[in-house]
Amino acid sequence: MAEPPVCEERSQGNNIYALCEVDARHADIRLFLNDAAETPLAQFDAVKDMLAQDDMTLSFGMNGGMYHEDRAPVGLFIEDNVEKMRLIRGASTGNFGLVPNGVFCIREDRADVIETEAFAANPPACRFATQSGPMLVIGGKLHPRFLPDSTSRFIRNGVGSSADGTRVVFAISRIPVTFHEFARFFRDDLGLPNALFLDGNISRIYAPALDRHDKGFRMGPIIGVVAPADD
Repeated sequence: MAEPPVCEERSQGNNIYALCEVDARHADIRLFLNDAAETPLAQFDAVKDMLAQDDMTLSFGMNGGMYHEDRAPVGLFIEDNVEKMRLIRGASTGNFGLVPNGVFCIREDRADVIETEAFAANPPACRFATQSGPMLVIGGKLHPRFLPDSTSRFIRNGVGSSADGTRVVFAISRIPVTFHEFARFFRDDLGLPNALFLDGNISRIYAPALDRHDKGFRMGPIIGVVAPADD
């Protein structure tokens, strides 16, 4: 039986984060983008409706990476072993291009946040993958461009993983937070050596355990934890 996410709220200074932790060895973590007609799903309810057709349910959801106006992923996107967008390497504009950026790679018994150049050098066999940026934590170190005294604050969400890929934590801030504060939360409070920023202004979470079902702008990639509907 699939293990449900363990969700809670945790504080860091004046901020409170909603977070959900999963054991990748026993959780069915997936990525979603389009329905059978190749129409963007864009909302948690659409994912839930699609899963219900297969007697499955969504036990957790979060926006899963940056996208273009047509909801197509900006960087690498793999869905059920099919690569739908290639890996993007090198610096560019915006948060995505603030290198190092990275990939969230989901395999059968683990899920890892991997820096893009490390991923390109030795690509793992990801069943699902999404690329985003910037990396928040790389091998236990904060992204070198993050400033402790930054004044750039947004609601932000991201994902972190343990070194062995078994522990995965998704988090979203309640109030605007700097990149430096957000990265320290993953490294110092959660004890995770690698973490990836997923997005800012559109950050949303679906976590019934926390009575959260955020609605708003249409999303691109969506990360979900799936379970049989009768669990």
